[in-house]
Amino acid sequence: MNISHKTKKLIQSQVQNWSMAAANYAGLKKVKNKSIMLDGAAEIKVQFNPERIRSSAAKVDATSIKERPCFLCEKNRPTEQEGVDLDDYTILINPFPIFTEHLTIPHKQHTLQLIEPYFPAMLKMAKELNQFTLFYNGPKCGASAPDHFHFQAGIKGLMPVEEDFRKASFTQLIEVQNDVKIYNWKGYHRGLITFASVNAEEITSLFEKLHQVLWTNQSEELEPMLNVLAYYENDEYVVHVFPRVLHRPDCYFAEGDKQILISPASVDMGGVFITPRPDDFEKINAADIVDILRQVCLSEKECLKILKKLFNKKN
Repeated sequence: MNISHKTKKLIQSQVQNWSMAAANYAGLKKVKNKSIMLDGAAEIKVQFNPERIRSSAAKVDATSIKERPCFLCEKNRPTEQEGVDLDDYTILINPFPIFTEHLTIPHKQHTLQLIEPYFPAMLKMAKELNQFTLFYNGPKCGASAPDHFHFQAGIKGLMPVEEDFRKASFTQLIEVQNDVKIYNWKGYHRGLITFASVNAEEITSLFEKLHQVLWTNQSEELEPMLNVLAYYENDEYVVHVFPRVLHRPDCYFAEGDKQILISPASVDMGGVFITPRPDDFEKINAADIVDILRQVCLSEKECLKILKKLFNKKN
């Protein structure tokens, strides 16, 4: 039985036998959804999902993390939560789902949420779990457990960025290097760099170079702020990197009617905004979304400059 089949069996078993997971996955049928079109026709789906308040409002400061047990360590997981081994990782069902099939994939060791050493594993998982999109949230970019390294994965087809890339709606091919196609995105209201190739080693090499270039502008951080999506499609790896400049937007900290409790992570970057409160779902509009993306993301022009720096181009 391959890992993909084992994972599907795990999801089915957990939803049947773990009462909390069963209730929350059944609850997905009741979540509200709406679609908002931004200028230039980029689509943002908005989901009202009250169970995601745990993630959106998670306290990720050093003191709060120190004072709570790590919920990704095996010894602290619910007794009902089962897993599937995959090399140095354990595939778990996420009990607070966004997707109809939503996984959390923690490292077996309690080690910091830092992507660079584990990026090759992300590509390997993307190929083995090819019905899913893998995603990584940096420690200041949506990770609710920045003290324990983990990926997440959601069934393909929910995030607009996937279809936007297939249709080449916003992409601009910048370079082809060692079998890797490198794209910048235009008119997408958030900076985005995409690598696509049949060659995992070459994508890994480019990602490491990009990681270092981004880090030169954020050298005070443990790693550059970013979100990463990866999936395997048509015999090719696709990696979307969203460079970040801010953890949470101003509206997160605002008071009264001005507050919108959005803490953007990979899924939001991919075009699905998660609102855990009904008022936020009802009132959020295109202008709010554009402003949030502008605050937390590197701009499209800045991403283009980063790519030119990556390839030592002057123009």
